[in-house]
Amino acid sequence: MLGGDEFISSPPRKTVRFGGTLTDILLKYDKGETTDFELLKHQLSDPDIKDAQIINWLHEFRASVAYLTKELEQLVSILLKLPWLRRSREVVEEYLGFLGNLVSAQTVHLRPCLRMIVSHFVPPRITIREDDVDISDSDDDDENLSENFNTCHRALQTVARYVPSTPQFLMPILVENFPFINKSERTLECYVHNLLRVTVYLPTLRLQILELIIEKLLKLDVSTPQQDIEDAEETANNSDSEEKSTEEGLFDMEEDEERKGSKVVSSSSDRMAHPLAERLDILMTILFSYIKDVCHVDGKLDINNTKDLYRDLVSVFDKLILPTHASCHIQYFMFYICSFKLGLAEAFLDHLWKKLHDPNNPSVIRQTAGSYIGSFLARAKFIPVVTVKACLDLLVNWMHKYIDNQDTGANAYCDVALHGPFYSTCQAVFYTLIFRHKQLLDGNLRKGLSYLQSLNFERIVMCQLNPLKICIPSVVNLFAAITRKYQLVFCYTIIERNNRQFIPVVRSGTGGDLVQTCTNPLDSFFPFDPYMLKRSKKTIDPLYQFWEELSAEDLENLKKPIKKGTSEDEDDDFLKGETPQNDGVVGIAPNSYESNTRSPVSSIGSPPDCYVPYPQ
Repeated sequence: MLGGDEFISSPPRKTVRFGGTLTDILLKYDKGETTDFELLKHQLSDPDIKDAQIINWLHEFRASVAYLTKELEQLVSILLKLPWLRRSREVVEEYLGFLGNLVSAQTVHLRPCLRMIVSHFVPPRITIREDDVDISDSDDDDENLSENFNTCHRALQTVARYVPSTPQFLMPILVENFPFINKSERTLECYVHNLLRVTVYLPTLRLQILELIIEKLLKLDVSTPQQDIEDAEETANNSDSEEKSTEEGLFDMEEDEERKGSKVVSSSSDRMAHPLAERLDILMTILFSYIKDVCHVDGKLDINNTKDLYRDLVSVFDKLILPTHASCHIQYFMFYICSFKLGLAEAFLDHLWKKLHDPNNPSVIRQTAGSYIGSFLARAKFIPVVTVKACLDLLVNWMHKYIDNQDTGANAYCDVALHGPFYSTCQAVFYTLIFRHKQLLDGNLRKGLSYLQSLNFERIVMCQLNPLKICIPSVVNLFAAITRKYQLVFCYTIIERNNRQFIPVVRSGTGGDLVQTCTNPLDSFFPFDPYMLKRSKKTIDPLYQFWEELSAEDLENLKKPIKKGTSEDEDDDFLKGETPQNDGVVGIAPNSYESNTRSPVSSIGSPPDCYVPYPQ
């Protein structure tokens, strides 16, 4: 009991209801008596409403859902704004029961219910103002976030159980609520994570949800060119070095000596300096985790789950990735799932091959498919040499047939517009040979050479279509060096002739000088160039074939052809360690045409064109 003074100074207790039962209030409202109805709305909107009051009202609403028709959507809207998530377990359970009753009795309220649930897929918003500027964003420190998300998914499952058509109404809401890319990293992370959770219990939406997520990640990816990421990292590293040298002063010489042997990694070493690259890295990590979790049950690969997910991902790849030029990272979802089983990698290669050689496909799609085949064969460690040979046989046979059909006809001349898919296939084969030639020759050199000779590169190189003129110079130079070393074909005469015919394209350099720019007539790129996002690359690196830069000794060796009659087990030391058996090597590959215009200092993953001097 409160004393006299305490009673006067304490606020009056809130009464639970006004004017009788809920049914009475709703019936009066139906007859035009609105006073009690307005009081009801006022009480439900009270920010200080207590758990007991919410439970009482919800209990009554559950019994009166038949009255909550379209005309009362304003009242339903207030009920959907009740702060039920961060309340006691009793409130949560009562609210879930109310939602189930509401959507089963009044499907007209299905969309608002779904919108309310999806709105909780991100951390709650907190209001922050700085100098009269609203910089509000998500509350990343909410300790109950994980539990709240679990409850939201329970709510969605409850609604879906009562209304079987829920998925078709839900998908547009998921699209419309996807956060803008300038939202906090945590907001994007939570939303994508929750979208992927929906696919577990509403599998009919999986393909559409994957398409939505990958479309958003693709936009992020193409908005963050590799050069921008490299520049941001370089700037950040330089500023870190300056700060470090300022802090260390002059008296840390002994400490410096101790540190020389070990690399010191800062706590923020996994963060990307470029803000969009940081968002992309976080989201790619989630996507890789999802792919792994779906495909593995109790730590073992589930073949059926994996095949089903592969089909969905290939469908999204065809629709979004293949038609997009020069994305850097998003396509690695296909690289990753193919690493789980060789059959998937072979299926992906077969899928790309069908795209490449089908004349009904647009030329640009066929060329991109060629780029994917070459890059995948070169970079995927998990593809064995037997599969590489099977693909080379397929590609090279097609190239020879193409030459048969074209070399004597009216179109037997060098023209990208006419023969784009052919040139793309040539480049894929040359690129694969650059990366895989050591494996192809490993174990039995004579047998390996016999296989490479059977591919008849000389006919391809010498044909009227002149692929060496069109392919990227970095690829052409290395291919020429390797094929000369193993006496497969001598490319330099053609390269010199092409260079004489080449009309330099010039642009004004920064100092006003004329600079010759590299040409890339195919407008091609290698989709599986080195992966740069720090967190998610930990998933890719163990599966990835790196390139080792050429030493002076390697360059010298390229000028020495192997001797005829070499014994089968004699080692050749071209590109030492360039194609290791299991462990990766540090270094980079010749990548797209920009590699010819960038200096090694300014590029993290792409040295300039490896120039091998013509033999004298």
